Amino acid sequence: MFFTLSKVLWFFADPGNLLFIALLIGAALLATRWRRGGQRLLAVVAVAAVFVAVVPAGTWMIAFLEDRFPALDQPPARVDGVVVLGGLVNPELSAARGRPAIGGAVERLFAMAALAKRYPQAKLVFSGGSGSLIHQDKKEAHLIAPLLAELGVDPARVAFEDASRNTAENAEFSRRLAQPKSGETWLLVTSAFHMPRAVGCFRRAGWNVVAYPVDHGTTGESGLPIQLDFASGLRGLSVAVHEYLGLLFYWLDGKTDALLPAPA
Repeated sequence: MFFTLSKVLWFFADPGNLLFIALLIGAALLATRWRRGGQRLLAVVAVAAVFVAVVPAGTWMIAFLEDRFPALDQPPARVDGVVVLGGLVNPELSAARGRPAIGGAVERLFAMAALAKRYPQAKLVFSGGSGSLIHQDKKEAHLIAPLLAELGVDPARVAFEDASRNTAENAEFSRRLAQPKSGETWLLVTSAFHMPRAVGCFRRAGWNVVAYPVDHGTTGESGLPIQLDFASGLRGLSVAVHEYLGLLFYWLDGKTDALLPAPA
């Protein structure tokens, strides 16, 4: 129920969809006796669009999340296992094109290959089912093996978790599959902005992992730069709002151990 509801609610909460819906309502009101209300709503949409195009609010919000767990420049000397979360391959597009369609989170895969070579005795887990409401038969984990082989990692060494639909299930199902023992050191690899929610889910599942954030999208530099790119601004704001809402609702539903998880 949580999975389905989250997908439906996000459709209406997405900043791009909100602006589009407001634009349609405002335009429709122009042909009614509420014309003045329509004009005001369209003015609000115009101001919001300018704000999104000029002010990099999404970048600031993402930067805050990315800085929550610092990059692990010096990994532990001993690592017993590595868990990599999915989100780097589009299963539906891959099925349509007959080859893995890799997205912007590909650094997760590179990190997995590098860590596999650095820790040859470590267990490896890739967690990625399908986050789609209608394409649950197309699993991301089923597409990763050949990509790992190309990077020099033996797929037989990897345990593929293919049932998860969201981050909470990533944590729960990966723990069942890996069976980590007390005192073991496991690295969790996912995008930096997603790390707080991911760590919170793993802690709630009873698994204290070491954050290994990748895919940084911000520089971490201070200042208030402006942008003149509506598409980029809207895309960044959408990613940021999605993650902050995820943090809020996961916490309210008891899927994370804190509203904004931080390093121990």
